[in-house]
Amino acid sequence: MYLYNSATRKREEFIPNHPDIVKMYTCGPTVYHYAHIGNLRSYIMEDVLEKALRYAGYNVKRVMNITDVGHLASDADTGEDKMLKGAKREHKSVMEIAKFYTDAFFEDCRKLNIKRPDVVEPATNCIDEYIKIISTLLDKGFAYQAGGNVYFDASKLDRYYIFNDHDEEDLAVGVREGVEEDTNKRNKNDFVLWFTKSKFEDQALKWDSPWGVGYPGWHIECSGISMKHLGQDLDIHCGGIDNAFPHHTNEIAQSESYLGHKWCNYWMHVHHLNTNSGKMSKSKGEFLTVSLLESKGYDPLAYRLFCLQSHYRKNLVFSFENLDNAVVTYGKMVAKIAALNPKDEGELDQAAFDALREKFLNALNNDLNTSLAITAVYDALKYKTNDRTKLAVLADFDRVLGLDLIAKADKKRQEMAAAPKAGSFAIVSEAGESDPAVEALIQARQDAKKAKNFAEADRIRDELKAQGIELTDVPGGVKWKRV
Repeated sequence: MYLYNSATRKREEFIPNHPDIVKMYTCGPTVYHYAHIGNLRSYIMEDVLEKALRYAGYNVKRVMNITDVGHLASDADTGEDKMLKGAKREHKSVMEIAKFYTDAFFEDCRKLNIKRPDVVEPATNCIDEYIKIISTLLDKGFAYQAGGNVYFDASKLDRYYIFNDHDEEDLAVGVREGVEEDTNKRNKNDFVLWFTKSKFEDQALKWDSPWGVGYPGWHIECSGISMKHLGQDLDIHCGGIDNAFPHHTNEIAQSESYLGHKWCNYWMHVHHLNTNSGKMSKSKGEFLTVSLLESKGYDPLAYRLFCLQSHYRKNLVFSFENLDNAVVTYGKMVAKIAALNPKDEGELDQAAFDALREKFLNALNNDLNTSLAITAVYDALKYKTNDRTKLAVLADFDRVLGLDLIAKADKKRQEMAAAPKAGSFAIVSEAGESDPAVEALIQARQDAKKAKNFAEADRIRDELKAQGIELTDVPGGVKWKRV
């Protein structure tokens, strides 16, 4: 397997540190609000990476944090704690907010077929680990106390910038949005390891420490949680591209200074999901969630397919038109699989199975080229072999793709078997989806036509058109699609 390593800026053969285990760490959500679909693009692609590693025969241990304290409004350690901000917004306690949005996050993951990591650890569980690391950094001269807080001293590093070639002036106060000057810092690249009560008197969660009552900085959490569960080295660290600086940069700085050796070999960063107006962001107020997509009639797995059709290192532009295209593609794919005979009694064609699997694996091994992996699905459907073999291959591929291809095809067959026969009125979605509200309006239009109430029939058609639903009358029924 070859992966693009953000730290070296090149594709590298993946060679794990240990023959018996791949150690994988994923930056988890800050649970102060719902995850938007841009956040979830990262988790979809990280899920595919984990499943691809397992598919290739690796044993994987994946750890993910839940940030329930310490992540401030600015990634540069300024502003209000995001968790406290969420608690104030909803008039709840921080722990109530954390539980609610953690549960909501994993429910979104379930809908998107994102596997739960082997270990999920809230940041608030690991205070002792952070204190141990910070104490050692102070002893080794990589940290200092100022204004009641403990800071990492970036000037002690030979190299601070890992993922980009920033000029130091690029990080001057005021250049990056949301950055405010912290006069306690010796250098502008320094960052907080531990906040005390001297900074935020209204901070809800605080713990005793050698430096006073306070709470950990955001960056130290991932280092502490990773070392607690994965030891002193990592194979792969994942996250969105916006985590590369400062979060992952600071993780490397503190972890390698603490350990005295290289910490992580491969860094995978998933690029942004953009809208026509720019990067999707919670700070802008309005953002798209899985629940919102569902309320508009979209299957969350159509969004998963939408993400898989693009490479994870390319910015992806979201629009409902683009999502509709993915819906059509998904519907056609499922319909083609539904046309295969699940009762085919032919023998498994092992040569065909192996050839198709090799093509699929080659796509995954090419820096997780999920677009080519989707193409391999169509190659399997067209391959000259029996239906039993094709279905076995597609089920095998779906261990990684996570599109429920076989289950969706089975459901489609059942719907086709129950469809009205000749002489009845059939309502068919061109994308293969089901929307009871749309179908009810179409049936009401048909009833109005039968009653010769053509004005009402036209009104219903206009109502559907306003919802983005286009109707095509066909012999024996109506076809509909989203436009």
